[in-house]
Amino acid sequence: MTVYLLCYILFLVGLYGIITKRDLVRIIISSGIMGYAVNLLIVLFGYKNGSIYPIFVKDVPISPQVMVDPLPQALVLTSIVIELGTTAMLVALAVRLFEKYQTFDITKIRRLSG
Repeated sequence: MTVYLLCYILFLVGLYGIITKRDLVRIIISSGIMGYAVNLLIVLFGYKNGSIYPIFVKDVPISPQVMVDPLPQALVLTSIVIELGTTAMLVALAVRLFEKYQTFDITKIRRLSG
């Protein structure tokens, strides 16, 4: 239960960074932290204690063991790829905004837009 609470706290740290920070680089890093927290939570949901493997092998005794469901792992891999694309897009947007306005501060960018 403690691990789930820590994932929730990590998500809240990322959310706090997105809401309160004015620097675009810090906002991008905070969105990455939120993504990592969600990925960790999905993997933790797939962890089963006292389960048996879904693939049985002949001459191996069946006893409850620690098992990790492969479906959440596949979902996390997909999520990592989508997160990488989103982060790359945000970094490209931040670079273009810096080239145009010479700042990463959101309040100055809003003031300078015309």
